[in-house]
Amino acid sequence: MDIRTALLQGQKLFEDEGVTAPRLTAEVLLSHAIGCDRSWLFAHSDEELRELWWIHYGRYLHQRLKGVPTQYITGRQEFYGRDFRVTPDVLIPRPETEHSVEAALQCRSEWSDAIDIGTGSGAIAVTLALETGRHIVATDISQAALSVATANSTRLGAHVDFLTCDLGSALRSASFDLVISNPPYVPARDSSTIQREVREHEPPVALYGGDDGLDIYRRLIPDAARLLRPGGWLIMELGFAMVEPVRALLEGWTDVEIRSDLAGLPRVAMARTLRC
Repeated sequence: MDIRTALLQGQKLFEDEGVTAPRLTAEVLLSHAIGCDRSWLFAHSDEELRELWWIHYGRYLHQRLKGVPTQYITGRQEFYGRDFRVTPDVLIPRPETEHSVEAALQCRSEWSDAIDIGTGSGAIAVTLALETGRHIVATDISQAALSVATANSTRLGAHVDFLTCDLGSALRSASFDLVISNPPYVPARDSSTIQREVREHEPPVALYGGDDGLDIYRRLIPDAARLLRPGGWLIMELGFAMVEPVRALLEGWTDVEIRSDLAGLPRVAMARTLRC
């Protein structure tokens, strides 16, 4: 079987099962099986598949058909133009989270150090460290997640200090100019409605924010107030229909702003502590 035929077969399997982006997924999995870039596939479409390539490709097709996300099969996900390693111990970084990074970069003149709470793969913390060269601390309650984040930081050459703790509990008060977080915000009561790939394979601790999705916001916002210096920024990703509940939780903060993503959906909440 040549590469062209293998791709067509993979595409057909995914189309029949309703897998999103069937052709692209087949290309990504075959290139991963071979150990090449996708562009190599197009330049060698008539080349016969070696036995080892076919064995790996077949296994990856089977995993994807069983609902395993492509990113967990390949162990990779791009975020802010960089290649991050991911495992089932961490949430797969989404493009929507880049809006939080953009918000932090736009106000970079107003902060010199930052903490990323619930860092997961380290995507936010590593990106901010590389984009600004500033002191970044990152926390997560999961030691397994921090192992992934530490490996990403080392491989990409970022200086980030990682701590295992619940939110910012291991850190002293008034330590930072910026607190940033993509907290778990999926309501547990809605778990049956989310995508199978997400529900069955991504870590629940990084997904669910209690029955209404607000549990971590209720704890994160006061903890951020403790960690921030006067006038410091809090930046948080927002879940669906979270704007008004989160706005209410930010009572007493200043410069509260809600930013939308490219689809026009509210995606980022920003607020500042009172200045002295």
